[in-house]
Amino acid sequence: MSAMANVTPLIALDAVVIDTETTGLDPRRARIVEIAAVRLAQGRIGSDRYRSLVRPGEPIPKSSTEIHHIDDSQVAGAPSFAELWPELRAQLGEAVVIGHNIGFDIAVLQKECARIGEALAPRAVLDTRLLAQLVARDLAGYTIESLSAWLGVEAEGRHSALGDAVTAARIFVALVPRLRERGIRTLAEAAAACRALTDVLDEQRDTGWADIAGLPDRPGAERRFRRIDDYPYRHRVGDVMRSPALFVTADTVLGEVLARMMRERVSSLYILPASGGPARPRAAETGIVTERDVLRAIATEGAAALDRPASRFMSLPLDGIRADAFVYRAIGRMARLKVRHLAVVDDFGAVVGALSARDVLRLRAGEAVSLGDEIEEAPDVHALAAAWAKLARVATALRAEEVPARDIAAIVSQELAALTRQAAILSERRMDEKGRGAPPCAYALAVLGSAGRGESLLAMDQDNAIVFAQGEPGGAEDAWFAALGAHVADILHEAGVPYCAGGVMARNAPWRGSAGTWRKRIDGWIAHARPEDLLSVDIFFDLRCVHGDASLADGVWRYAFEAAKDQAGFAKLLAEASGEPSPGLGLFGRILTENGRIDLKRAGLFAVVSLARLLAIRHHVVERSTEARLAGLARLGIGGAADLVALDSAHATFLDLVLGQQIEDIARGRPPSNKVALKALGARARENLREALEAVRAVPDLKRDLLFRT
Repeated sequence: MSAMANVTPLIALDAVVIDTETTGLDPRRARIVEIAAVRLAQGRIGSDRYRSLVRPGEPIPKSSTEIHHIDDSQVAGAPSFAELWPELRAQLGEAVVIGHNIGFDIAVLQKECARIGEALAPRAVLDTRLLAQLVARDLAGYTIESLSAWLGVEAEGRHSALGDAVTAARIFVALVPRLRERGIRTLAEAAAACRALTDVLDEQRDTGWADIAGLPDRPGAERRFRRIDDYPYRHRVGDVMRSPALFVTADTVLGEVLARMMRERVSSLYILPASGGPARPRAAETGIVTERDVLRAIATEGAAALDRPASRFMSLPLDGIRADAFVYRAIGRMARLKVRHLAVVDDFGAVVGALSARDVLRLRAGEAVSLGDEIEEAPDVHALAAAWAKLARVATALRAEEVPARDIAAIVSQELAALTRQAAILSERRMDEKGRGAPPCAYALAVLGSAGRGESLLAMDQDNAIVFAQGEPGGAEDAWFAALGAHVADILHEAGVPYCAGGVMARNAPWRGSAGTWRKRIDGWIAHARPEDLLSVDIFFDLRCVHGDASLADGVWRYAFEAAKDQAGFAKLLAEASGEPSPGLGLFGRILTENGRIDLKRAGLFAVVSLARLLAIRHHVVERSTEARLAGLARLGIGGAADLVALDSAHATFLDLVLGQQIEDIARGRPPSNKVALKALGARARENLREALEAVRAVPDLKRDLLFRT
């Protein structure tokens, strides 16, 4: 297991829960008389269960039999551990092992393996007793009986290996949401938190139990994952698509379709929904005929097929992918759908190009390309969390290939958008199951902040909003979308994206409303707001639709830019509301740290992002990303070219350093942080940081000079 594999959320963990019954309580001498295992698949108890008696090779003491009710006669015909080991080893594989007081069971297994000249492979181990203590430090006891009663789970077949394994599995599942509320979400975070229980661990080690505090790291596995082709992560579908897409009308005969394919040297043509068709047809209303369809038609109907309408042989609707999606998502989607052609669409579903397997054949990137489609196809929150867990591994692999942090941030943002979109789909399903029915009108779910700008890294929380077509605050439509927003927030939180501490979530009234309500809200911001009324309002200008009717979200986003155009007073209020960055440099250019770390979100990223956004709002640069905003300002001649270039470079530097720190944090089982450890940086990285912080020093003057320039 690689270090980055430890980022798997507990809610999506694949594991084996085991228990043993033995001849005694001293693990150095005890022999196994019964062993059982229960499989956890994506954090849920599966039907796969294993149980076997074991012939210990020595008499079972009466005192032990009184506990587990297994005597010598019962194990006389059972396999010895040596005979059982190949089967047991296959059951365990390389899985994470969970159990109650599992250090005892692991110690006994290690001894049994040593007796037959085998070794128990290192693996991640979690103890439900330690996890329970993390959640509730003041319980009277942490026995299986105590925890079962406290958590309200059924204790099954006590003091039998299978019964205790099943009960331990139930206890683990019940502990997961309680651990999550304490900031313990992943396997590595759970292991790190357990390591802090030094008194309990020392006591267990003193009695001969196995040391279960660590997580194994197998660098070779990480290196294997790192060897990927990074092209699909650097380029978007729009970079490799064929444009314009080639269309024919529905009444075009198949022979003409084949002739045009040969003439244009393409492997497919799109079929318009009607003669003439719309100027920009939507993928949902468009068909496709491929060269394989032509061959199949001829094989089935002979030459007569060539004189029949192409629409008879088309597939409808056309599978599509957005032009701004990264190429790896197209590869994954083709693999999942088992198709060789995708329509390339814009934000509103209109076809703008074509993509074939031939276009991406040289861009195959292995396992990692499945990430996007796994998120989009996740049927429940467990599968969603399991897919989301791959993100840190992909980011680590790409960083190892020296992909720029900005590109990695764009990928993270795109997958966060996909996660939010799938959370909405699952939430709609929940609403229907609860009898609330389908959405009462068209709506758009949008992300804001770093996700909207395409600049998210690995330490993120939720920022989302809903725009619906009609309805008043507090009305029936608003109530429906409030409930939907609550489900979306809960699903994202469970999958690994925490609730927004500032409340920027569609479940809260200020972050949802009809298009009309949003326009009134925007007018109010600009006309008569105070700085305290504008907290978090600036991130609205980063809004990006991820699900539903994109025109609703795009409409209010553009309305906000239009309304704020030339409104110097509003820009000033936004600047006051956003506050000031923390200083990053002291006297003589010394980098300021606290406990050896510098918070580069507060001392670096905040200043650049905030300035670029404020100036974009003030001077009507209708862009989302910081890079695009700075470039747009430069084109308008707003600010000195050297200053803008320096800020752009600083932004890239901050992203790179923060991403590197977050990857290191995750590998060590710590929550990813924006606080970068200075001593871990090499001389060149420190110099880059100092230059970036020096560029940020100019932000207050630039803000004062440029915010009110006409």
